Amino acid sequence: MIRCLAVDDEAYATKIIADYIAKIPFLELVGTTTSAITALTQVQQGDIDMVFLDIQMPDLTGIQFLKLCGSKCKVILTTAYPEYALDGYEHDVLDYLLKPIAFDRFLKAANKAHAYFMPIKTASATIQSTPNLDHTINPPTNAAEYMFIKGESKNKFLKVNYDDILYVEGLKNYVSLFTADQRMVTYQTLRDLETQLPQPPFYRVHKSYIISVDKIRMVDGNQVYIGDQAIPIGETYRDGFLKVIREQE
Repeated sequence: MIRCLAVDDEAYATKIIADYIAKIPFLELVGTTTSAITALTQVQQGDIDMVFLDIQMPDLTGIQFLKLCGSKCKVILTTAYPEYALDGYEHDVLDYLLKPIAFDRFLKAANKAHAYFMPIKTASATIQSTPNLDHTINPPTNAAEYMFIKGESKNKFLKVNYDDILYVEGLKNYVSLFTADQRMVTYQTLRDLETQLPQPPFYRVHKSYIISVDKIRMVDGNQVYIGDQAIPIGETYRDGFLKVIREQE
C-alpha cells in the first residue's frame, strides 16, 4: 500500500482527493489537512509515502513545501494553475494534476505512483522477511527529531528540535514553545500542535499546557516543575498524567 496524505487549503478539495484514493486498492489515505505546515511535520515523522499537494496555499506554498521536504516523500501536485508545472518537475514530482481533477486522470497519476513504488515496496518486504544474520547492522529510521513552525513574518519558518522543547503554552490561536534559552511564538492552536508532537515524551497536563516528561524536575501536588517554572496540572488531565509518571518508576 502507498500511504497518502492530501493537502489543500480548501477542505472540499481534500475530500475529492480522499474519495478518489478510497477507490484505488493500492492507495491508503493516512489523512487530510488544510495546513501545509502540519503536513510537513507529518512527512518529517516518516509516516507518509506520497503527498497530493496543492501549490497555492497560505503560509507555505507547495513549492516551498517541496524545498523543505527534500526526499522524505514523493509528491503529486494539484493546482488550477498550469504555469507552475515546470517548477514542480524541477523538484522531481511524480505528476501534475490540473483542477478540476477527473477521476480517470487521477487514476493515471496513481498508476504512475504504483510503478514508482512497486520495486521499492517489494525490496522492503524482502528485506523485512529475511533473517538478519548480521546483528551489527541497525535498521534505518525515518522518524524525524524536529518540526517546522511558522515564524513572525510571512515566509519565515523555524526548525525546532523536539529534544529542545521544555513545554508549550497555548493562548487561543497562538502557542508559545519554550526551550532553555528562548521562547518561540507561532500562530497555531494547542490542539493542532498536540497532534504533531511525539507522545512520549510530550504530554498534555492542562488545557493550556503541554510538557516534555523528560524535562520534569519535580511534581508537587497539582503542579509540575520544569526548571523553576511551575505548570498547573488540570483536573481533567491529572489521572492520566500521574499514570504516565508511575510508569516511569
